[in-house]
Amino acid sequence: MKPLIGVTSSMEVDRKNYYVTNANIEAIIQAGGIPVMLPYLADENIDEIVHKIDGLYLTGGYDVDPDYFGEEPHEKLGTIIPERDRFEIALVKKVLNLDKPILGVCRGSQIMNIAAGGDMYQDIYAQLDQELLQHSQKAPLDHGSHYVDIQEGSLLFRLTGKHSIRVNSYHHQANRRVPEGFKISGRARDGIVEAVESKKHSFVLGVQWHPEHMVKRGDEAAKRILNGFIQACRNYKTEK
Repeated sequence: MKPLIGVTSSMEVDRKNYYVTNANIEAIIQAGGIPVMLPYLADENIDEIVHKIDGLYLTGGYDVDPDYFGEEPHEKLGTIIPERDRFEIALVKKVLNLDKPILGVCRGSQIMNIAAGGDMYQDIYAQLDQELLQHSQKAPLDHGSHYVDIQEGSLLFRLTGKHSIRVNSYHHQANRRVPEGFKISGRARDGIVEAVESKKHSFVLGVQWHPEHMVKRGDEAAKRILNGFIQACRNYKTEK
């Protein structure tokens, strides 16, 4: 029985098309799930879809509206899609309430953290007065550019079996404060938060990088993260 995975979609500012990067779809299929792309639904329809999926995969994309964590837009804030923010925050809250597995990548990690009550940097380079690593790499998508140190005993540690892994990096925003019931489980060596997870849910993990691209070149940590997520979704499907 393959689990049904809800996959959030992107949209451009002209609002003409929904899209999901094929790497996300291929990674879920390879790990044993059935991906289903989700449009931006109204609240009454969110309830319907939440009860049909076995897990939620939050994809990357544009920036998050800072109004959701009580801030005015910073000069360096990039493109936002209001419909996407509204839909994904409502969706995440409902999935968390049902304790269904969630894996968020890049923006997906940020929107998950905000939906649960955390906040984020609108631009790490403008808002942190320190020297930072290159978090928007110039290397190919599947290349690991910097290291992430992983907290021992965390879900991320159990999945990867490693104290540090090398990851790809394509972001200028990052999680800052995590809400009650969550913890930071991975940081880059300049201190930027790279992984957050729930301490009270069965499988809720957000990573700032893109394992869906790294798994294509056989990266073991990326495969274990995706396989672990799909297995958690399979367990939920079997036990419900």
